[in-house]
Amino acid sequence: MSGARGDEPTGVIDLRRLDLAPGAGARVDAPIALPDMVMGGQVYAPEPREVPARVDVASSGSGLGLRLRLVATLTGPCQRCLASSSVDVQVDARDFQASGRAGDDAPDDDLDCEYLSGPLRMELDVASWARDAVAEAMPMSMLCTEGCAGLCPRCGTNLNEGSCDCADDATDPRWAALGELRERLAEGEDDDA
Repeated sequence: MSGARGDEPTGVIDLRRLDLAPGAGARVDAPIALPDMVMGGQVYAPEPREVPARVDVASSGSGLGLRLRLVATLTGPCQRCLASSSVDVQVDARDFQASGRAGDDAPDDDLDCEYLSGPLRMELDVASWARDAVAEAMPMSMLCTEGCAGLCPRCGTNLNEGSCDCADDATDPRWAALGELRERLAEGEDDDA
């Protein structure tokens, strides 16, 4: 792992330093500083900010196999009730870089790892890969509990803490035309009887 100042990680691994012969492999443990993640306009922060990541690199005659593993805990508001929530996100991502590809070759999704750069495509941007992999692994809904009841849409009462006194008889105006149609159809059935 290279650093900008002293031992501070930048999130880039120079794979040339691993000096892997075909058939060989290496493991690099790298601390990665994750950014805040934004989902649905809400910010979810990693706790702690820096997480340990493991990168496995395997060399073969056809190229480099890359694997990234990490676990990150994200905290932020529940999407139903806005209470604090947290979720563990597990990442196990894989990528591949074909041999003989130069930095000036046109990018190919099947042959190139988008997180490799440099003239020989040997500088692995682990920080960007980790950020994208965590974003992809986040659940569709961040909830405080699986059965969260949410907030009352009228008064904002947290329904996990108790009920509210809002009347439940208000009809959504978008359905009013269907209600009128139902009444007319019911009247027509009464006339036929």
